[in-house]
Amino acid sequence: MSQTITFDNLPDTIADEEALEELLSTPPQWLVDTFRSLDGDIIVLGVGGKVGPTLARMAKRAAPEKRVIGVARFSDQDVKARLESWGVETIACDLLDREAVANLPKVKNVIYMAGKKFGTDEEPSFAWAMNAHVPGIVAEEFKESRIVVFSTLCVYPFASINSGGWSEEVQPKPLGDYANSCVGRERIFRHFSNKYKTEGRLIRLNYAIDMRYGVLYDIASWVRDDTPIPIATGFASVIWQGDSTAQILGSLAHCTSPATPLNVGGPEHMSVRMAAMEFGRRLGKTPIFEGEEAGDGWLNNTLEAQRLFGYPTVPLAKMLDWVSDWVSRDMPVHNKPTCYEVRDGYF
Repeated sequence: MSQTITFDNLPDTIADEEALEELLSTPPQWLVDTFRSLDGDIIVLGVGGKVGPTLARMAKRAAPEKRVIGVARFSDQDVKARLESWGVETIACDLLDREAVANLPKVKNVIYMAGKKFGTDEEPSFAWAMNAHVPGIVAEEFKESRIVVFSTLCVYPFASINSGGWSEEVQPKPLGDYANSCVGRERIFRHFSNKYKTEGRLIRLNYAIDMRYGVLYDIASWVRDDTPIPIATGFASVIWQGDSTAQILGSLAHCTSPATPLNVGGPEHMSVRMAAMEFGRRLGKTPIFEGEEAGDGWLNNTLEAQRLFGYPTVPLAKMLDWVSDWVSRDMPVHNKPTCYEVRDGYF
């Protein structure tokens, strides 16, 4: 694989998980250039999830001379070993432990990925602790750093499908414990950004696409298995996970004080019906639809991210090709549905 990713060197197919993780972690040239002028090393808090390992690996590939430190509980030792094999330092730490967080190295750049989504309804107090209490611990301990924080498009109210989606100025109006606790996360980081003049960015991430999970995998697998596709959520903003990762890392160079939100997602609102029909054409299946499209949903626009970073490298058509090929070969998956079709905010 090339050292940087461009539209012209995208593969026709992704052979296996090793090739997938290589591709997901390949930085675009603009990120390499950005990191040349970014001072300080990088610490990734909550690195052990689905996105964390390839994000940390991309950071290291974009700036080999910087220390990149991954922090998690590391209940899966294989994740720790893979990170270390890529040159990422690892530290085992429970972010709920204030003393342990105080002992972490205080580097200039922080990517904050820790949080709890699925299972929130069964254990809401833990979700609130992770999503609104831990941010206070981290914000105080890293008040001298830049902090880029993962958030979610679910903090927004529903937007009309004809509106183009919300911009970052729209005030949150969350549904359910998960989205409310994520607003709590944003508010806590914003509070301490105000108090300490900490520079930051709050990333309202749309649906990132990996072959092993994501909105496109959900739709493709339903088509393949002749499972009815719930169509009430008729549109979704999807972005290749490598592109969203690059934009999140690049946001370290665009932090503000006080911290401000940034929508990260695809440039278009993808029709779920269209995607299903495209998968059906590729897989030789006729999609089965259930229900009718609603007139609204979680939709925002990503114009500000496009101004900062340009268009994503991987277009929607290429993602459709890759996912249908992956699904048709019964390649490994995470078995973690996105639940993008859920409209009441309860996960």
